[in-house]
Amino acid sequence: NPQEKPMPITVYNISGAPRGWRVLVGLELKGLDYKVQHLSASDGEHKQPAFLNINPRGTVPALTTETITLCDSIAILAWLDREYPHNLLFGETPQEAAEIWQLTLDCCDYLRAAMHKIMWPYLILNADLPQEQSPEFNALQTAGKTLIAEYQRLDRLLDGRQYFCAERATAAEAIIYPEFKQLLRAVDRRNDVMAAIGILPVTEQFPRLAAWCERVSGLKGISKTQPYHW
Repeated sequence: NPQEKPMPITVYNISGAPRGWRVLVGLELKGLDYKVQHLSASDGEHKQPAFLNINPRGTVPALTTETITLCDSIAILAWLDREYPHNLLFGETPQEAAEIWQLTLDCCDYLRAAMHKIMWPYLILNADLPQEQSPEFNALQTAGKTLIAEYQRLDRLLDGRQYFCAERATAAEAIIYPEFKQLLRAVDRRNDVMAAIGILPVTEQFPRLAAWCERVSGLKGISKTQPYHW
């Protein structure tokens, strides 16, 4: 029984960072105890010697126990399944495992990149909306088309499904949920940008994703993963 050998887990994260959020969702889906060490991005704590001793790259997340240090969100999720082989994040069958890994890595490569092009300048750095017809505005709309296409694909995948790859939430949910929640955050904070890329209203454009997001939000423990500064 994995609960007979509890291993103190600490997650180092920046509130709202999607990659760190993945790990928190994964830990909750597995029902594990952990503590979060919040780092201040505005104060550059992730670039200070204390954290660089844990992760020399100065990025989050990082997970530490008495015996291991891991500094990649996907590696952490995979390790959790091996160390605590219950409520498996990467599937119970070869078919589930293949689907989950394929969607997980696909979203890491394409959805995260599409989100970053818009969220970093406009949600994180709070850049002004470019003037229409400017090269910057055209680049924003091009990035928006790519982002919309990624979410349209995910919305189609949920046709007839409660969750992406299995009858319950898996690593696919841990990867996609933080991204969609950040998109909803951008709707609240940068409605001008979201309108400019033509993604509004999000819940009507992606109805299956919106319902799925509510479903995941209602799972035990997921509310604890929400960024504290939101």
